[in-house]
Amino acid sequence: MSPIQFLRGLLALLTIPPLTIAVCLSVMADVRWFRQSKAKAQQFPRAWGRLLCWIANIRVRVEGGEDLDPAKPYIFIGNHCSMADIMAFSGYIRHDYRWIAKKELFKIPVFGTGMKAVDYIPIDRSHGREAVQSLNDAAQRIAEGSSVILFPEGTRSTDGHLQPFKTGAVMLAIKAGVELVPVGFNGTHQALPKGKLLSRGGEVVLRIGKPMPTAGFKAKDKQELAALLQQRVAALLDECHLPLADRT
Repeated sequence: MSPIQFLRGLLALLTIPPLTIAVCLSVMADVRWFRQSKAKAQQFPRAWGRLLCWIANIRVRVEGGEDLDPAKPYIFIGNHCSMADIMAFSGYIRHDYRWIAKKELFKIPVFGTGMKAVDYIPIDRSHGREAVQSLNDAAQRIAEGSSVILFPEGTRSTDGHLQPFKTGAVMLAIKAGVELVPVGFNGTHQALPKGKLLSRGGEVVLRIGKPMPTAGFKAKDKQELAALLQQRVAALLDECHLPLADRT
């Protein structure tokens, strides 16, 4: 890593806390006192992502997305190998969507209030009745018009290779009954690998696939749908992100 990139990575890391607080405060003020539009307030998280990518020298390009209807809700499904995934998607995807976050995050002062202000969706990751109810509530929110982004691998890939998809996100998609949009995150692992704090910079390409319907899929089909989604995401990835067994 060059000295300049080291400084840019360090500056991006140090910028995250104050910038996040500033964005949360701006969102709360905008929704409550100014434009009072949760959709328009998404410009603040978008600015957060773009600014952090610029500081960290992460250059983002979006390919595809022409088939998306701005008026329809979707569930975006992507691979996950870096915190840069969140920065890039937040900054460069124009479709109105919300993040799903574990319910504990909504208890954090300022941060949690900011997420509530723009209708981010809480989810209970424990087991039992409350977890099932939170899943049903999230599915209803999506069905009523809230697009979301999900990472079915469950956690960031340590080596950048696509991991098997878990069925929790798939069950949410089946319950919501909206179309799924595969997304391939390319280059984010190289820019900011899991376990590293400083960005290495570089080009990131977000490839947006065509929407696929969930009509006809039932709970018993969750494994089949998870495998199909993984294939659709894999088709949008550079070879370096594919599992070794799938490389040509």
